[in-house]
Amino acid sequence: MNTFSEENYLKSIFRLSQMPDGKKISTSAIAESLGNNPASVVDMIRKLTDKQLIEYDKKKGVKLTPQGQQDAIQIVRKHRLWEVFLLEKLGYRWDEIHDIAEELEHIKHHDLADRLEKFLEYPEYDPHGDPIPKANGKMAKSFSVTLADAKPGSTYRVAAVRDTSSDFLLYLHKLEINIGTHIKLIEKIAFDGSLVISINAAEPSTVSAKFGENILIS
Repeated sequence: MNTFSEENYLKSIFRLSQMPDGKKISTSAIAESLGNNPASVVDMIRKLTDKQLIEYDKKKGVKLTPQGQQDAIQIVRKHRLWEVFLLEKLGYRWDEIHDIAEELEHIKHHDLADRLEKFLEYPEYDPHGDPIPKANGKMAKSFSVTLADAKPGSTYRVAAVRDTSSDFLLYLHKLEINIGTHIKLIEKIAFDGSLVISINAAEPSTVSAKFGENILIS
């Protein structure tokens, strides 16, 4: 049985493996993702390698083994189901649910996730727009096109957010942006990449390039 810390590492490696840039997963990327120091990451890499949950090569980086992938997917599944439950059934805010789900995801009762999924009527995506794995590990497609990549002159639906930090989600809350919100991209400013947008047909406003890079659209 994996410890809470080992599960957090597996989940982090899985999330990094899903990034569209296809970069190798380095120990520094894992350290940044978890907010841990590099020395502790190296120590955990050894432990997970010994348990045959990951493979590590200095040139190729870190990769989940089939068993590691399976374990990671089950943690991600529980986390995302709990986020749906906390938002829809208990009324927590968008920016609150991640940290609470971080604790609940480690409950190990064998059929809790299946019962929770049934209770929630089999959601496909969590409140941040990330796909929820099924019991067999299959998932709906992830969204990969950002607002920053989009063509001006069209209106897009917010499908997911790349940055799930409390600061960014609170910022979106103030702008009245949620999953499903419609944003018209009016103009891209060549100087710094900032975007002129209209949210739900409201008056135009200007947002940063970083904002656009963290909004995934459909």
